[in-house]
Amino acid sequence: MRVSPLRGWWRRRSLPARITMITSSVTALFLALIVVGSTAVIGQVVVRSVDPDLQQALLAASSRVGEGLSPEQPNSVTSIRVLDTAGTPVDGQPAPQLSAAELERLRSGELVLNSTYDPARRWTGNVVPTPDGTPRLVLAATDLVGFAAMLRSGLILVSVSAVLAVAAVAVVTVLSVRGSLRSVRRMRNASVGLPTGARLPVPNTRDELSALADSFNDLLARRDEAVGRLRRFTGDAAHELRSPVTSIRAQAEVAVLHPDPQHSMEVLEEVVRETERLTMLVEDLLALARSDAGDVRETRAVALPQIARRVTDRHRGGRVRVVLYAPVAVSVLADPVEVDRVLENLVANAVRHARLLVRVTVLPFGRFGRLLVDDDGPGIEAEHRSQVFDRFYRLEGDRARETGGTGLGLALVSEAVSRRGGSASVHTAPEGGARFQVTWPTAI
Repeated sequence: MRVSPLRGWWRRRSLPARITMITSSVTALFLALIVVGSTAVIGQVVVRSVDPDLQQALLAASSRVGEGLSPEQPNSVTSIRVLDTAGTPVDGQPAPQLSAAELERLRSGELVLNSTYDPARRWTGNVVPTPDGTPRLVLAATDLVGFAAMLRSGLILVSVSAVLAVAAVAVVTVLSVRGSLRSVRRMRNASVGLPTGARLPVPNTRDELSALADSFNDLLARRDEAVGRLRRFTGDAAHELRSPVTSIRAQAEVAVLHPDPQHSMEVLEEVVRETERLTMLVEDLLALARSDAGDVRETRAVALPQIARRVTDRHRGGRVRVVLYAPVAVSVLADPVEVDRVLENLVANAVRHARLLVRVTVLPFGRFGRLLVDDDGPGIEAEHRSQVFDRFYRLEGDRARETGGTGLGLALVSEAVSRRGGSASVHTAPEGGARFQVTWPTAI
């Protein structure tokens, strides 16, 4: 998108400069209106101050003209004039310096300020009939000596005061904004090369800047936590990946050094097992990476008993009996692939630790669908229950390759369920083993 030169110039200005220009411009406009308005008001006050004397003199002159007498010249006004209705003098004096429009306004009884000449002159008048019925226009006028000079002087004085006020506002605005941004500059300087665990200085105030510093510190805390979690995850992933790779390499080296057909078959079987474990670990890592990246599949209604039946069928026929109890239809808002993976991880984990029985239960639970996976194994101690959903967390007794798993299955369960608005928890089963409970919002 092309930016206009004026907008580009404006964006290149610093924040104090922009605030100062805006404040100064608004102040200048406001003061300009005050200058114009105050000059006009002062002029009107000065002009109207002579109106009472003019009206009094006009009333006295009109009375004499109405009686057929010549008007007297009062001391409070400059002159009294008598004209016919066309504007021609009938008092033997020169024609007044009035335009046809001004004469028309005077005939209608309005007051007129004639500022064309110096000094300016204020006029008033009315039409008075003489004793023989002839209409006469009686005028009273007074000179406003020094009126124009006074307006010019007042305009200059007020304008200079306004300019000084704008300059003072600009200086105060610059100093105030720079002082207010001093804390921002300190935070910016402190953020350069900020080590892990360090925080920005928080101003000893209760304003927007202190709130901004607190928000940045919260962001830094989350960053440090994420970096630490990523480092632990990377280290654990490298360790877990190294184990099957090392095992495969060791078995292969033994087979090369001691070629024996029978032993080679054992090596190949072991390699297949380690490869399957490695494949499962990589798939779990990719699933967690996609989850961390926000790659969420579309949410839709999923029939939970149907998927539970499919998963339990996979695990039947082994040393552990797997039973399903799903008396009613339960439809949850999730993704069928994720639900299948959650059930597979929970059931496989329960089968691995159970002695004889794994029970899978699907029931409605208010506005949620609830899944229970119970086993009759050793269970999980209370101090470990808050950590079993952490990545690569395994109990001390479950770290063998045969029974320990990858340590990612329950983490995947928690991730998949929580991003759909559900929850995952672990309790004690009625048989004394572990009970894993998972809930999803139901499709209404």
